[in-house]
Amino acid sequence: MKKRTLTGYRPTGKLHLGHWFGNLQNMLEMQDEFDAYCFIADYHALTTNWQHTENIRQFTEDMVLDWVAAGLDPEKCTIYRQSDIPQVVELMLMYTMVLPMSWLERTPSYKEQREQITDKDLSNVGFFLYPALQAADITIVRADCVPVGEDQAPHLELTREIVRRFNSTYGDYLIEPKSVIPEDGARVPGTDGRKMSKSYDNSIYISDSPEEITKTVMGFMTDPARKLKTDPGDPDICPLHQIHKLIADEETIQQWDSECRNAEIGCVAHKRAVAEELCAYLAPFQERRAELAAIPGFAQEVLEAGKKKVFPLAEETVENCRRLVGL
Repeated sequence: MKKRTLTGYRPTGKLHLGHWFGNLQNMLEMQDEFDAYCFIADYHALTTNWQHTENIRQFTEDMVLDWVAAGLDPEKCTIYRQSDIPQVVELMLMYTMVLPMSWLERTPSYKEQREQITDKDLSNVGFFLYPALQAADITIVRADCVPVGEDQAPHLELTREIVRRFNSTYGDYLIEPKSVIPEDGARVPGTDGRKMSKSYDNSIYISDSPEEITKTVMGFMTDPARKLKTDPGDPDICPLHQIHKLIADEETIQQWDSECRNAEIGCVAHKRAVAEELCAYLAPFQERRAELAAIPGFAQEVLEAGKKKVFPLAEETVENCRRLVGL
């Protein structure tokens, strides 16, 4: 039997190129290699966006459309919504009984986000308990493994520690998940040269119209040292060039590289070319997405099918944990 894997996304906005060339491509590969579970983590969206929840449902449906249009097949993988499985909250509560506060306080992302995100109130208990909820997400479907990047590795290790403590206290039942190190996704720069992120407002969204994509690309940072068209550029430090490398063939990239270094072409012309090629690259995805969006209730049908598959599994997990705990 295939090993079961779990991947989750928070519905906090539209998907961008960083998602597309990062984890999403790994998800497409994993649905063939694993018994893949993909969930939309709407409870997790509340941990940082609890004051602005008006768009969570729409973002959830949009994510289903994005995933399926990109190639996730509901016949191959299980797509579901976190809040459709209430047992996950009960399991998280059981975990909090054996989880020392010091384990949560040492979580790197907790400290980093409290320091870096200054425009949101992160003093809520839900944000503090984020890793406990994540542990429940993973173990409630009895996932064997979880794809993790460098930033999520401490969270998975915390899940493993929670599982070990629960099992040693109440009985050896829960599966201790292992990490799957996917192929490194491309580091996709944003318009300002930093990592592309919704939080930085520097993203190209894959569902944006060609006009919106073109406008965003035309505002992209290039080689900061190149002031004039007659100045030689350095493509290696140009964020726009890094985007171009993701969508163009090697011959095209080599030509732009050479012309930039020899001051034979300007940055504005390069931006126009990247915008045109990017719109063409995303066109098949956007056409497929439009077709799916035109089907009444498509996203809800996908989520309902996922719920029917996950619900009995989650109930079985929680029933066994209740029995072990003594409830």
